[in-house]
Amino acid sequence: MKITDIYKNRFTELKERNTIWRILTRDFFQKYIDRRTSVLEVGCGYGEFINNILAKKKFAVDINPDSKKYLSNKITFFKSSSTHINRIKRSQMEVIFVSNFFEHLDRKQIVKTIKEFNRILKSKGRVLVLQPNIRLLTKDYWMFFDHITAVDDRALEEIFAVYGFRLEKRIFRFLPYTTKSIIPKHPLLIKLYLKIPFLWNILGKQSFLIFRKN
Repeated sequence: MKITDIYKNRFTELKERNTIWRILTRDFFQKYIDRRTSVLEVGCGYGEFINNILAKKKFAVDINPDSKKYLSNKITFFKSSSTHINRIKRSQMEVIFVSNFFEHLDRKQIVKTIKEFNRILKSKGRVLVLQPNIRLLTKDYWMFFDHITAVDDRALEEIFAVYGFRLEKRIFRFLPYTTKSIIPKHPLLIKLYLKIPFLWNILGKQSFLIFRKN
């Protein structure tokens, strides 16, 4: 499978996606990330999150070499799988962010990735997970060819606990499944959506979870 070709076809509207993520990071995710911390995004794609989040040190990992071209020069990029991020030292990171990621891994890779997160995080460090939830999606979960594992928020909680994490926060319904949905994407409407959790309960197909290292 040519990962670069899949992503080029899927993420054609990069300017629109960047606008969406600029609002998401500023109006929602930033409140969970201190600007004085070190942040790593695993599976950074085209950098929509890591480019927009404010942090003292920013790192990004992806198996797609094209990712580096889209990142700010203030971000340190490593071409790597999530299971062996060898360029990052033990207990180096304070926050790890992953978005729409675990569904691309098989179960063994998910376990190895969580173990690697435990290795590179400092004590009490956190993993922020934005994840399509099979409980909310059923058949639409498989609309993308490279989705290979059905991920349930309860299953993530279980496996993270096995490898040294505890669940600190769960928003069961948060964002719609895809930016190609019928949901309006005007910046003001996105801002409004984030301010009205009632809408999350209607439209949310992705869960937001925070795990803290024990």
